[in-house]
Amino acid sequence: MKELVAMDLKGKLVIAFVFMVLGFMLSVQYKTTEQQRSIRMDRVEDLSERLKLAETENQRLLAEIDNLRQHGADNPDDPGQERLELLAGTTEVEGQGIEVVLDDSNIPKKANDNPNLYIIHDEDLLRVLNELRAAGAEAISLNDQRIVAMSEVRCAGPTVSVNNVRSAPPYVIKAIGAPKTLTSALRLRGGVVETFEFWGIQVKIKTVENLRVPALKAPRNFEYAKAVGEKEGQK
Repeated sequence: MKELVAMDLKGKLVIAFVFMVLGFMLSVQYKTTEQQRSIRMDRVEDLSERLKLAETENQRLLAEIDNLRQHGADNPDDPGQERLELLAGTTEVEGQGIEVVLDDSNIPKKANDNPNLYIIHDEDLLRVLNELRAAGAEAISLNDQRIVAMSEVRCAGPTVSVNNVRSAPPYVIKAIGAPKTLTSALRLRGGVVETFEFWGIQVKIKTVENLRVPALKAPRNFEYAKAVGEKEGQK
């Protein structure tokens, strides 16, 4: 009888232990799922806000280019003309800055995760470009394509189209500006680099003392938009 009681107690203890382990595993899985879901939502909200800021900045730059075009085109030696060319990206520039290399994730993908979270998309590149602009980058290129106010960065199948030129990873972004400021902007706590590293997306940042950013290879010709003459604009 004592042996039966001992065996029954032992069986209950084993069952209790199994349920404790199972409960612990379910708790860990739940917390991990909630954390990933929170990060995904934060990422969507952050990208939406940065897109709005990028659109506002593009409008400001377009207005500034238009103003410089009207007042600087009459005198080629005017310093404003050089600034216009820099803003339009029609001239090659050089200076100190940083080089950022981005590549798809190299960590094993979990069974229940969306595989798109482990590869670089146009929205990821736009996020980096917007951070660099906000940090004062004066000239930027992406895989040797000059980024200007009217440059498009969008997914095109497994590649990304920049200035109607397709690029594939690794993506090399060059930005001329204060290296420490640009690097700090990307490495802010909870910022773009930290989010990339969570999903295993590879990020390499290095300072370059004499960085060269190419000119826009195919400046856009305006077919419909015409500059308003000074006299006509005063009417």
